[in-house]
Amino acid sequence: MRYADVPLAVQTRRVVSVDALRGFNIFWLIGGDGAIWALDRMLRDKGPALSKVGGFLGTQMSHVAWKGFRFYDFIFPLFIFITGVSIVLALPRLVEHEGRVQAHLHVLRRALLLYTLGLIFYGGISQHWNDIRFVGVLQRIAICYLFASFLFLNLDWRGLIAALVALLGGYCVLMTFVPVPGIGAGSFDPDVNLANWIDAHYLPGRLWDKTRDPEGLLSTLPAIGTCVLGVLAGLLLKDERLTSTQKSLWLIGAGMVMVPAGYLWGLQFPVIKAIWTSSFVLVAGGYSAILLGVMHQVIDVWGWKAWATIFVWVGANAITLYFINGVTGFEPFALRLVGGDVSAWLDRTVTPGTGLFTAHVLGLALAVVLAGFLYRRKIFLRV
Repeated sequence: MRYADVPLAVQTRRVVSVDALRGFNIFWLIGGDGAIWALDRMLRDKGPALSKVGGFLGTQMSHVAWKGFRFYDFIFPLFIFITGVSIVLALPRLVEHEGRVQAHLHVLRRALLLYTLGLIFYGGISQHWNDIRFVGVLQRIAICYLFASFLFLNLDWRGLIAALVALLGGYCVLMTFVPVPGIGAGSFDPDVNLANWIDAHYLPGRLWDKTRDPEGLLSTLPAIGTCVLGVLAGLLLKDERLTSTQKSLWLIGAGMVMVPAGYLWGLQFPVIKAIWTSSFVLVAGGYSAILLGVMHQVIDVWGWKAWATIFVWVGANAITLYFINGVTGFEPFALRLVGGDVSAWLDRTVTPGTGLFTAHVLGLALAVVLAGFLYRRKIFLRV
């Protein structure tokens, strides 16, 4: 099944769970993460049980040093996965109305705009050429969206699976067998693997980790694979041969296969977000499919939507809220209201960390209010 095989009547049906999942994803990046960090601080030295709970939450809301997988490592690939799902929901309608050529041009324009926003997000050209960050979160989303969209527009599901296998398998082969000058082949440690070496020698501008970048050049290939996984999930959601519950079960079942498969592959090609290993793609993609399947069943099949209202609001303008938070920040604005002596008083009166926790929660509330305002007035600032 490709774009032409998705019935137009099906294309127009809103899949609320996708918006909710996108909002759940962005929620952690516009203040949810900071609130958990502050909560961890608040629960320290409050007894063994509470301290362990706070420590666990704080650990999960931080990236692993290199190998491994935590909740915070899941947030970015989940968004790219959702981007792939959204491709299937949006592009067929565009093809139907404007034709294939215009659809390709639309994808190219949108990717360029998103890439430009990414440059601005990291400071744009406010500094010297060598200090510009040419790769980053929004830039990677733009590139993944561009290539996954072109693949979707020109391949059926068999071709997409073949592309996915080529991206993940090819990346594994390159990382395993192509020797790094002066080091050799098969190393996956920091700075001595092929992806990091290529970034250090050929990626212009500022590298996020000084000598390497988690959104580097070679690791973009498997990241595109993450987006293709989302496209395949979107095709499943639009398959009229399946009932709604069957779609949910297929997503959950596929995820339950991918997660252990990813960890099994990780015995040879470790699960590492910083170089977006192929095993990492399967683990993160598996969890993404499971979460989408559960939310699809709960929201779209059973109709339990009220609890997800805030997430739907945020998801409808996800990139806009993420951009605003990165450039100005909701928490810094909240600190103008509850910072300084107010924050210090809360720390003294309740427990250390309460002031910062309050600021993050207020920042989140401001973001939700803005999202709700835009949603109710049908203002969707999509790029």
